[in-house]
Amino acid sequence: MKKLPIGISTLEFIRRDNYYYVDKTPFVKKLVDNGKYYFLSRPRRFGKSLFVDTLKQAFLGNLHLFEGTYLENNWNWEKKYPVIHLDLSKTVNDNVENFKGSLDCILQDIGEDYSIALEKPYPNLKFEELIKKLYKKYNLEVVVLVDEYDKPILDNIENIEKALEIREVLREFYSILKASDQYLKFVFLTGVSRFSKVSIFSGLNQLQDITLSPTFATICGYTQSELETVFKDRLEGVNLEELKYWYNGYNWLGEKVYNPFDVLLFLSEKIFRPYWFETGTPTFLMKLILNNKVFLPKLEEIKANDEILANLDVDFLKIENLLFQTGYLTIRETKKLGLRTIYILTYPNFEVKSSFNNFFLSDILPSVSDKEDAQNSIVEAIEENDLEKIKTALHSFFASIPNDWYRKNDLDSYEGFYASVVYALFTGSGLNTKAEDTTNIGKIDLTVFYQDRAYIIEFKVVEKDSEGKALNQIKEKKYYEKYIGSCKEIYLVGIEFSKEKRNIVYFEYERL
Repeated sequence: MKKLPIGISTLEFIRRDNYYYVDKTPFVKKLVDNGKYYFLSRPRRFGKSLFVDTLKQAFLGNLHLFEGTYLENNWNWEKKYPVIHLDLSKTVNDNVENFKGSLDCILQDIGEDYSIALEKPYPNLKFEELIKKLYKKYNLEVVVLVDEYDKPILDNIENIEKALEIREVLREFYSILKASDQYLKFVFLTGVSRFSKVSIFSGLNQLQDITLSPTFATICGYTQSELETVFKDRLEGVNLEELKYWYNGYNWLGEKVYNPFDVLLFLSEKIFRPYWFETGTPTFLMKLILNNKVFLPKLEEIKANDEILANLDVDFLKIENLLFQTGYLTIRETKKLGLRTIYILTYPNFEVKSSFNNFFLSDILPSVSDKEDAQNSIVEAIEENDLEKIKTALHSFFASIPNDWYRKNDLDSYEGFYASVVYALFTGSGLNTKAEDTTNIGKIDLTVFYQDRAYIIEFKVVEKDSEGKALNQIKEKKYYEKYIGSCKEIYLVGIEFSKEKRNIVYFEYERL
């Protein structure tokens, strides 16, 4: 990907250099025709900023940028509205005073672009002043576009006191929108998180949240048909099923979409890599997972309701909400429970599932080479169908975890930790896994699939020495019956961990 030239908008750069582009301009028309105040949440690098810029160029009346798009013949190009485009990724957020100062500078710069002098002392008052003076100068309602509206808070998410201070500044700032209603044509705010309206947009009742609107589910991201149509000539020789497996799967109650960043980098390199994941590691999320002793295999299927998905706040963080909003989980399906809607969340695709579990392992083991050695051994063992080699690899990995790490994280008595590590090792290695696999009489802890083989694994945690119950449970409950007929070879594997020894004390297996 080429870097954007200074002073040229993203949309203009795409048009000038004949880049491939997916036409999302029908959504611009739909938004403007059906409302005035909108909010959209999407994970990082999902095309939010490009869509904000598309809105900006449309309202500025830059017709030449839209040649060949839907909007070219479906927009009133005669009217050119004044636009306030606020990109809060440019603010300095290390403390509240620097944040207010940088927000003030952004407003001053916009005022200078329109040859308007701003005199009010505080950012919220200066924001109101800018809106009114633009309205008066052009005798037209003003368009307000806010990108990365939540970044000042997210930058301080680990420091609650500082985050709350900045949240209060933002609440005062955004409250100006309601007070300025008569001067506004259109308002669009976007960011990663969906902070509750009460905490951020207090009083802005007319703000329509389209994050989970089926109508706007594909406003960002590429659908399968868009991918195959727009990039047809670049997809020659590409295995589309593998591409879908790696990168497709994000769902906001509509058609599933690809992350554009992944697609563009893959088409450039033609190598399958976790491009999106590598641009931002979820360190804070891993801390929450460890501190809350989250059972990692559970992330394959989490049940959440509207309240959990919609209401995030810095003083009441919920792991399900954070994982969903940041893009590490997505909606697999919805279910009705009376009058309530239940959302079933899971990993969106192979990239996220394998990379997330790999990162978890990196967090608990300081030596990258030890982790890589364990994963390589596991993959080789599966390929060779050598279960003794798996046993050795797992034992060595747990032996490599420093005692000091257990002390800091207080996880030696956490039963789910041991199963989480084994799950992460198999999943992070790129193997096809299924956790909490449901049968008619229970759940299989972990199933690993390779070619025409299935490995059914049951975990147990004992106080000190082996009790030999793990393998017996698989046989007694006949977990294997689910795969008779679909797999040529089925292996039953029982693993027991000792809390005292912090390692495997029992590893038995047999072929069905």
